[in-house]
Amino acid sequence: MDARIRMVRAAMKGVLLVISLGILMMWVIMPTQTYREKWRIKINQKVYSTYLGTSGSNILIWTFPMLFISVLGSLYLHLGKKLTKNDVSQSSDDGEGHRRAVTWKKPVLVKGPVGIVTATELAFLIMFTALLVWSLSTELRRGFANITPFAQQGERTWVVKLKITAFYLGIVGNICLAFLFFPVTRGSSVLPLLGLTPEGSIKYHIWLGHMVMALFTAHGFGYILVWSIDHQFSEMIQWKMTGISNLAGEISLLGGLGLWITTLPRIRRKAFELFFYTHYLYIIFVIFFILHVGINYSFIMLPGFYLFVIDRYLRLLQSQQKVRLVSARVLPCNTLELNFSKSPDLSYNPTSIFFVNVPRISGLQWHPFTISSSSNLEPDSISVLIKTEGSWSRKLYDMVSSPSIDRLEIALEGPYGPASTHFLRHDKLVMVSGGSGITPFISIIRELLHLSKTSKCRIPKLVLICAFKKSSDLTWLDLIMPISDTTSGLSNLPLQIEAYITRDKARSTDNSKKVHSVWFKPLPTDEPVSAILGPNSWLWLAAIISSSFIIFLILIGIITKYYIYPIDRNKNLYSYFAKASLYMLFICASITATASAAVFLNRRKIMRETRQIQNTEGPMQAGTQEKWFHNANRELESLPQQYILDATNVHYGKRPNLKKILPECEGSSVGVLVSGPTKMRHEVATICSSGLLNNFHFESISFNW
Repeated sequence: MDARIRMVRAAMKGVLLVISLGILMMWVIMPTQTYREKWRIKINQKVYSTYLGTSGSNILIWTFPMLFISVLGSLYLHLGKKLTKNDVSQSSDDGEGHRRAVTWKKPVLVKGPVGIVTATELAFLIMFTALLVWSLSTELRRGFANITPFAQQGERTWVVKLKITAFYLGIVGNICLAFLFFPVTRGSSVLPLLGLTPEGSIKYHIWLGHMVMALFTAHGFGYILVWSIDHQFSEMIQWKMTGISNLAGEISLLGGLGLWITTLPRIRRKAFELFFYTHYLYIIFVIFFILHVGINYSFIMLPGFYLFVIDRYLRLLQSQQKVRLVSARVLPCNTLELNFSKSPDLSYNPTSIFFVNVPRISGLQWHPFTISSSSNLEPDSISVLIKTEGSWSRKLYDMVSSPSIDRLEIALEGPYGPASTHFLRHDKLVMVSGGSGITPFISIIRELLHLSKTSKCRIPKLVLICAFKKSSDLTWLDLIMPISDTTSGLSNLPLQIEAYITRDKARSTDNSKKVHSVWFKPLPTDEPVSAILGPNSWLWLAAIISSSFIIFLILIGIITKYYIYPIDRNKNLYSYFAKASLYMLFICASITATASAAVFLNRRKIMRETRQIQNTEGPMQAGTQEKWFHNANRELESLPQQYILDATNVHYGKRPNLKKILPECEGSSVGVLVSGPTKMRHEVATICSSGLLNNFHFESISFNW
């Protein structure tokens, strides 16, 4: 069975590669004269119809291939989940091909303006920049050679060239916009196909966002300058019904500028809520962009936004579910561990994340936190750790610490994480963390603990290097072993912990703060945490994308055939505003209908299973809650197990000397993971990028927005 699945996946991979190369080719030849004067004309002649009108060619060339990749990718990932985990995780890493892959994954830029960049990322960044330069230079060369269509009577040549430059800056900006939403589509199948995770792709969204706004700002202000020179200020408020709408473009640009300004590091860090709320201006930006250029041209950038809208609506539906928060543990280091009831069907990989919302604090704010539990080791529960580091987390900490609390309403989005793990491929796994950065490594250790007890696969040697400010932060180590687990199987886990306390010279003897557990009383309507589309989420996502797009095509086919075409006759005579509004309405309607139906069917199944469990166990009493979390009411001082104590070396009053420690880690394949402050991640990346450590595999885990 596994062999057949692998053959099918290999065939799918080949198809995906061919289509991706075809899309890349189209981006390269799009600005050429051959495409504009030959290919596009022939395609338009064949595709133009009374059903799709003038939009047919762009739908066929730009929208359909990307959506097809997303659908086929979802099926590819669905089949991947059927493979046995041992076979997937123990894929061979030997050979020259593997060594080349390691080289391409090494960081080559560390302290530049774009952060830590691997050789692969740098190569793609250079190629994408080359595409933009190629497109702009080709468009300008052709535009300057045919300057007459842009010139008005008596207009100076340099002004006309400025107008042409501004026009094509907008065209090139649309290339960046076409890719802008892919990195922030958390549940998309495109990211896992590329081996990316949502939190790791944020930096690509940031890069593209700066490119988009720089090009569109130059585009908009270029036209404003031309209008000022020609004394044509009336152009600024012009809204053509059958052409480019200047006013809509200016509104879109203003929305984008308001969003862009708040992304500056100083503003984002000091006023995160302002940054968070102004990011909703993307709605204004996209809607008025479509109204500005018309729906026909918008189909070039539409695939990424289409998938983002599906993902955003699914997240909205999931956020309406109030999950069952069972207990919390309040640690003396101003940290919370929230424990939720989980559906056994929900599976996720280590380093996955949740987005958490507490309506009593803010109905709009969602904050990402790494899941500390293992779905295999703890099938009925899921946990997140929250360090008090801002106003939102401080309010949550005070709320949970309050003696009067008996229930806390929380909504979750996710989990989101890697489609597969590669930890078993290494001889040794070195995990470097600072402060709360230890959280993803707790989930990795728990997962490897499960594998050491249930599988005969080789477990890599584990070295955890963690730095804390105060000795009270050592409580984080007590969370490595789940409270529901016994010490059985620990002897099979080769774990070494080196803990560094940077500010305290010795362990604090202050017992004024005690670790305590808080039990909540969930309502019967609270649901266990589950995937919004159930255990076959990739299959359902493929169904939503394909069926919603088919419904959209049917709707626009009907409206075009019987309403728009009799007026337009495929000559672009119908109102751009009306057509764009109708198309956007149909997109939203088709996505809403199909996604709602998929979620409804899956929720009915989950609710039936939940009722069966409740009928079996009876009403939930305070005394029976220990079924989920055995011994959870014990203080952490009675933990950790002796094994953790024996595996831990504590160093007071010093920081880890990573330049000395890392080169001493021997092994033919050493995985180096770092999670923590920017300075620490840069230091580890610098060490791993040196030519002396060719057997090191570097990976950074962070939430630097």
